[in-house]
Amino acid sequence: MAVRIVVIGAGPGGYIAAMRSAQLGAEVTVIERDRAGGTCLNRGCIPSKMIKHTAQMFEDMQRSGQFGIEIRDARVDMKLVQDRKEKLLENQAAGILKLLKHHKIRHLKGRGFVKGPNLAEVVQDDQTGIEVPWDRLIIATGSEPMPLSSFSFDGKTILSSTDALNLQQVPESVLIVGAGAIGCEFACMLSALGSRVTLVEAMDRILPGPHVDADMCAVLQREMKKRKIQILVNRIIEAIEKIPQGVRASIGTLAGPGPEGKAFAPVTVEVQNAVVCIGRRPLNAGLGLEKIGVRTDEKGWILADDRMQTRAPGVYAIGDALGPRRPMLAHVASTEGITAAQNAMGAQSVMNYDVIPGVIYTMPEAAHAGLTESQARKKGVEVRSETVLFRSLGMAHALGTIEGQIKMLSDARTGKLLGVHIVGPHASDLIAEGALAIRLGSSVKDLADTVHAHPSLSEIMLEAALKSLGKPLHG
Repeated sequence: MAVRIVVIGAGPGGYIAAMRSAQLGAEVTVIERDRAGGTCLNRGCIPSKMIKHTAQMFEDMQRSGQFGIEIRDARVDMKLVQDRKEKLLENQAAGILKLLKHHKIRHLKGRGFVKGPNLAEVVQDDQTGIEVPWDRLIIATGSEPMPLSSFSFDGKTILSSTDALNLQQVPESVLIVGAGAIGCEFACMLSALGSRVTLVEAMDRILPGPHVDADMCAVLQREMKKRKIQILVNRIIEAIEKIPQGVRASIGTLAGPGPEGKAFAPVTVEVQNAVVCIGRRPLNAGLGLEKIGVRTDEKGWILADDRMQTRAPGVYAIGDALGPRRPMLAHVASTEGITAAQNAMGAQSVMNYDVIPGVIYTMPEAAHAGLTESQARKKGVEVRSETVLFRSLGMAHALGTIEGQIKMLSDARTGKLLGVHIVGPHASDLIAEGALAIRLGSSVKDLADTVHAHPSLSEIMLEAALKSLGKPLHG
C-alpha cells in the first residue's frame, strides 16, 4: 500500500513537495484554501515583478530619447496593468493544477485542519468537511503581512504589501514603513511609476538583514536617493492618522544622534497612502498543531530540524511557516519541499542553507550569494575584497545601465571564493554564476580562467575575479 502524504498549502513549497512525493510513489493529497501558488504567485513574487517590469518599461520610455526613440505622452493605466496581472496569475495557477493532475495528486480546495494523529480535515466553502487520513504530513501554510501594532490595514489608505499590489491608480505620494526587501522594492517601483516616496526604517540602514553586505546597501541607498526617494533610517512611526488627503504620520528618532552629532529632527509627512512592510506573521493559528505535538516558538513559527522534521513523528514543515530563522524565499521553500518529501519517503536528506542566492528586485537590482564581508571576518578568514563598477563594461554602456557594482570576497590565502554581492543591471541573473561557483568550492582563479562572452554583463564576474588575483584588465 502506498504511503499517504497530505500537504497543507499549495504554494511554491507545498506543490513542489507534493510532486516530489508523487514521483517517489506516494499517494498524495494537497489541501489549499486559496488559489494554487500561494503568496509567491498570488500576492508576492510574480505580481510584484510584473508591476516592476511595467515600472521599468515606463522609466525606459521616459529616457527613450537617449536611444534615438521619440515617445510622447507615455502614461500608466493601472487598470490595464491589473487586468494583465490577474489574467497571467490565473493562467499560472491553472498550470499548477495541471501539474498536480499530471502527477495524479488529489487537490482539495478548502481550509485544512489537523484533527488528530494521522487525520486531517478539509472544510470547504459550503462548510462541509472531508476527512483525509495520512501517514505523513507536510505543513506549508505560509505567512501573511504583519501590521504595525498602532494601526491596522484598511486596504484604502493604510496598505499591506498585498493591498499595494492591487492599486488601481498610482498614488501621488506614499509612505513606506520598513526598508527590507519588500519595502525597498515597492519604493523603487512606485517611484518609477511617478509617486513621491518616503521610506522609513528603524535600523541604521536599508536592507538590514544579515545576508546583505553593508557596502552594497550603501550603493543601493545612493542609487535610490538619485531617484529622489527620501530615505529615513533610525526612525520609527510614532503616530499615524487618517486625513482627507490620505495619511499623516509623525516620524520620530529611534536611537542616537544624526550626522555630526546633531539630533534628528522629528518629521511629519502627509501622503496619499502608507504601505506597511515591517515583516510577516505565520498562518498556523487554529490549524490544530497542538493535537499532534508540533511545537512552535513564542511567535507561532513552527520548529523543525534541517531534515524539515518537526517534533511530531511523520510531520514535516517547510517554507514561511518556519519563520525568519531561515530565509523566507520561494526558492528556499521549494528546496525544503523536496527535502521534506524525500525524507517522508524514507530518505535522509538534509537541507543546506550555506549558499542561498538572494535577490532584491529594486531598481537597480541587488543580489547576493555566500558570505558577507562581516560574516567572513567573524569566521576568522583573511578576506580579500574587490569591487568592479558596471560602468567599466561596454555592454552596460550599450544598454544605458551603468549604475552599480560587484563586490567579490575571497580567502586571501587560498583564493577560494567566499561571497558575491551585486547591485546593478540583471543582478538576479548574474548571481547564479556566483552561487554555483561558491557551491562547487571554486577559486577566483577558476572564474578568471572561465571564458566569458563579450560583450556581456557577465564580464563583470570575470573582471572581479581578475582583480582578486591582482591582474585587473578594465575594472
